[in-house]
Amino acid sequence: MIDKQHIINRFVSYITIDTESDPKSDTTPSTKKQWDLANKLAEELKAIGMQDVTIDENAYIMATLPSNVDHEVPTIGFISHFDTSPDFTGANVKPQIVENYNGKDIVLNAEEDIVLSPDYFEDLLLYKGQTLITTDGTTLLGADDKAGITEIVSAMEYLINHPEIQHGPIRVGFTPDEEIGRGAHKFDVEKFGADWAYTMDGSQIGELEYENFNAAGAVVKVKGKIVHPGYAKGKMVNSMYIATEFINSLPRLETPEHTEGYEGFFHLYSIQGEVEETILEYIIRDHDKQHFEARKEVMVKLTNDINEQYEREVITIDIKDQYFNMKEKVEPVMHIVDIAEEAMKQLGIKPLIKAIRGGTDGSQLSYMGLPCPNIFAGGHNFHGRYEYVPVESMIKATEVICKIAELTALKAKS
Repeated sequence: MIDKQHIINRFVSYITIDTESDPKSDTTPSTKKQWDLANKLAEELKAIGMQDVTIDENAYIMATLPSNVDHEVPTIGFISHFDTSPDFTGANVKPQIVENYNGKDIVLNAEEDIVLSPDYFEDLLLYKGQTLITTDGTTLLGADDKAGITEIVSAMEYLINHPEIQHGPIRVGFTPDEEIGRGAHKFDVEKFGADWAYTMDGSQIGELEYENFNAAGAVVKVKGKIVHPGYAKGKMVNSMYIATEFINSLPRLETPEHTEGYEGFFHLYSIQGEVEETILEYIIRDHDKQHFEARKEVMVKLTNDINEQYEREVITIDIKDQYFNMKEKVEPVMHIVDIAEEAMKQLGIKPLIKAIRGGTDGSQLSYMGLPCPNIFAGGHNFHGRYEYVPVESMIKATEVICKIAELTALKAKS
């Protein structure tokens, strides 16, 4: 049995270290404070008995648990990221532990009237009677993805302490800067040396994902002309009005707040505007590759149409692809998904196989030659003050890792 208090203690020791990443930085890791946890993890892996523990100049951590069987077994990997999202502060995290959750409102912060309520977050009701770890309402929690790290380290420790569980060679990897889309950029797949891997970076217990969005980012720059407003007739060009025209010309219902499942979207997440210049920043997402390409074409055509309307170049657009749907790379090796699904079923977990409305390190790694489906880590409401994780989900995820290792060795023998 996985020790519950041990899991809690390990998780809390990770989340109380601030590792927020910074998209404006050009270093790797993007923030120096990520080294605080990276160095701790490297030492902890050594302390539990892992072999070949390395941490490179960019804070990528790798380690090996050697095989304990005498037959050939594929090398499998487990990967998580240690940075937290810049969407909300991860400094001075003060976790609250709610024992035997009763299904009612949880007051995160009485002074600021911040409440985690099942009336709004219905998933809470899945965890009645369990132990929840929440925030104090002033920070995010960091379960994304320090829950995943907790589970991987705990699983390796458990396998080391229980050599009767047969397994082949296992590699673990921890990365910086996943939250800003760079987690796999400097990941050395050849050095990692696994035949396939799993990211422990999903949410609800049972999640198993091998499809994700195709993703791109777009920067739209609108040029205007500033003239004294008292003498502006026929001369001033207000870039903010043109930008509004651009925004309103995209499909209004194809935005994150109106879509679900396999539906893609355009997401305007930043506006900086003055008369002289307005900059719009978008992300473009779609699971279907053809629809994804069509979305990019819609934005380019709209740019050209508005420039024609004004008879000069008032708008420029720069679109850059970010990552692609891993389904294309995982489907030819579907047995790696089947093993994870079987592991969950043997542990009494109902697999929830669905597409990720986002991306993971695994989506990029799959295109780098390391097929890498995603498994639940247990947390909910990532990137904000309402984030929480059931301890029982972390325990189950730890057991899934151990069971995948065991099944992989067993199947290789048969």
